[in-house]
Amino acid sequence: MSMAAHLFTALCSRLRRVWGTMDEVARGKAVETVEYEVEELENIFALLVLGVFVGIPSPPIQITMDLMPEMEHECAVMLAKVSTAHDPLGELFSVLDID
Repeated sequence: MSMAAHLFTALCSRLRRVWGTMDEVARGKAVETVEYEVEELENIFALLVLGVFVGIPSPPIQITMDLMPEMEHECAVMLAKVSTAHDPLGELFSVLDID
């Protein structure tokens, strides 16, 4: 085998390993990102349904009351958002792992 072919094979092997490592990291971050997005969507849903309390037009009160028993988790998320409301960019940067 010639020297050029050997170098090409070694380079391809190293690129495969680097690509595999990058793929693992991206897959690990994807789960965290999706979890963050789901939490944000739950918060938006809670704000839409309970928007009357913060001045946002909301659905009729009968629909809101019918949804209240189903919204236990969304209310907990909304209350957790109150504690991070002072630093929303910090929360976003921590999810995206930006230093």
